[in-house]
Amino acid sequence: MGETTASLQEGRAEQGFPRRPRAPRAPRLWFEVLLTAVSYWTYSLIRNAVPERRGEALRNTDWVWGLERHLGIAVEDSVNHTVNSVTWLIVGMNYYYATLHFLVTVGVLAWLYKSHPGRYGAARTALFATTGVALLGYYLFPLAPPRLMPGGGFVDTVVVHRTWGSMASGDLKDMSNQYAAMPSMHIGWALWCGLTIFALARLPWVRILGLLYPVATLVVIVATANHFWLDAVGGVLCLALGFGVAAVWYGARPYALPRLPAVSSPRTVRSGRDAPTGAPADPEAPAPEAPVTAAQEAAAPVTAAGTEESHVRSPPRP
Repeated sequence: MGETTASLQEGRAEQGFPRRPRAPRAPRLWFEVLLTAVSYWTYSLIRNAVPERRGEALRNTDWVWGLERHLGIAVEDSVNHTVNSVTWLIVGMNYYYATLHFLVTVGVLAWLYKSHPGRYGAARTALFATTGVALLGYYLFPLAPPRLMPGGGFVDTVVVHRTWGSMASGDLKDMSNQYAAMPSMHIGWALWCGLTIFALARLPWVRILGLLYPVATLVVIVATANHFWLDAVGGVLCLALGFGVAAVWYGARPYALPRLPAVSSPRTVRSGRDAPTGAPADPEAPAPEAPVTAAQEAAAPVTAAGTEESHVRSPPRP
């Protein structure tokens, strides 16, 4: 029965049936740059095209703030005022919020593309799917950030300290939907970066930095009064769905896929013999078996049965 199953699987592989829904393939730089640019442009366009619905957003803010009070976690105002009292710290956090969200995410994507091309497509799919789910959240649950909550007493740190860069406050606020706080993609993207670095980096201190990055981002989004704790929970849920989409599409978790991609061939890659030309050897892959030549077969030791047969058939020596 086992031999039959193995034969069926081997036959399907020969006929071009993949063993996972989509085999990892080598990413193409021009395509990935174009895809990322178009995807982010589309994301920004849809996010900002979602009706702001100020009244509904403020009602949702009151509901979230009340829920956090009921849960005993409504301390965002204390964090906001405490950090705002240290000027150099809150100014640094303002720039952190405005820049690292993009720079670190692009940097991790570039690192994946260069060092883990076999895992790049699945990890990128998880990130894009996470962002797509977030767009649905912005439409279904408009939410004002704490800094816009009437009577909340929160400090809009960008306005107070006149720092540059945030599209959520100041001169650039009209370029962004002010009521798209739930879920927090600062947390969704930061956690994606952190998990990717922790799972794939080799140096221990780099892996630790990967875990600290989403934690620091959580502190920043709360201290600058841009998000509630529950917005971060929404970002985590979106990321979980994003990883689920990638796992279904590729048949495995992104970080469990081979570091190097399979070649674009109708036949299933076996033992690394179909590795792309010029690709570096993958230390995680088993070493390929060398083909047996005719000379090696002739030099191989003869079995007992073969020896007996040769004595019967060979003519006697003079």
